[in-house]
Amino acid sequence: MHRTMAIIEREMRRFSKSPMLIVMSMVFPLLQLIVLGYAFGGNVKHLSLAIVDQDRGVPAVRLRELAGAVSAGAHTVDLVPYADAGTALTDLRNGRVNGVLTIPPDFSRRMHSKNAPRVALISDNTDTFVSATLSATVNSIVGGLNADRVEQRLASAPTLDVVEVYPYVPYIQYLLPGSITMSIFMMVMIGGGIIFIDDKARGLHEGYLVTPITKLELVAGFNISGTIKALLAGVFITIIGSIIAGVPSPLDPMRTLRMVLVITVTAFALVSLMFFLMARMSDPLLPRAMFGVLNTVLYFPSGAVYPQQGFPPWMQWIAAVDPFTYSVHAFKSLLLKNTGFGAIAYDIGFLVVFSAVTMTAATALFKRTL
Repeated sequence: MHRTMAIIEREMRRFSKSPMLIVMSMVFPLLQLIVLGYAFGGNVKHLSLAIVDQDRGVPAVRLRELAGAVSAGAHTVDLVPYADAGTALTDLRNGRVNGVLTIPPDFSRRMHSKNAPRVALISDNTDTFVSATLSATVNSIVGGLNADRVEQRLASAPTLDVVEVYPYVPYIQYLLPGSITMSIFMMVMIGGGIIFIDDKARGLHEGYLVTPITKLELVAGFNISGTIKALLAGVFITIIGSIIAGVPSPLDPMRTLRMVLVITVTAFALVSLMFFLMARMSDPLLPRAMFGVLNTVLYFPSGAVYPQQGFPPWMQWIAAVDPFTYSVHAFKSLLLKNTGFGAIAYDIGFLVVFSAVTMTAATALFKRTL
């Protein structure tokens, strides 16, 4: 342990003398959380909705009034009246409006006769978020017309009551677990992997080879020092990110204890993976190129920004062996649900096994020769 502790002490001394490295490793994930959290998490508003009223009857006027109420209240849509459907469709294709709501000439007559009245929404579906928002908004407007009708005393159709277990979760809170994992990964790569390869390129690595230290002690020293660095970054992002994202009771003692455990296990798993990949590397440019590839391959399939249920099968296979997946799931359980160890036991178990396998492989690949 004395030889391992000597390596840890040396790595931590070098780390403390690189303040810009520490700042960049901690600030970038925090900046990513703020920018992405507010860029993708807000409600879509002020969509231009063209209305072509070809009916002009009382129900059609009522429908336009309901649309106007939504426009004045929630500001989801801005109404643009059109007299001609062809002009409205041309403007839709040219991007001047986001959708066209057409009220057909027989709409009022069908409403009075209860003969399947319909309106048409034509939307630009190249932007699925805008198209989905418009469809939901127009559906609520049309539903307002049905609310004016006298309902039957006994309902003839089943209804659905939606009960939400947890309070509303803003997207910035949903993104926070992935940002914590990303901060750990950045510290592992920048503060561990890249420095390790640079040492080898400058010949500093040769000093270890003339000592009686074993391969296991050497790899363990690098792994533990890298874990300590990543733990500092993870705890910092967890505290500051939770405050920025508005997580309830961000400093709850038991949740903080569980978070520190998950951060530690995640950091050790990622450090072990990094040394497994770089055990035989010597080119200082290779880990920098690998950083971007690993960032994409590990971060996005983990479910940090989008649910895994929407992935194709091949990406779900990647997610099944991705350590980010289990780290993000554990952080979501603790930050968004404030669960106990029972909800994260499998995640911790996978990360521990993953760490043991990759560290064993890294030790086997590590060479004590030049």
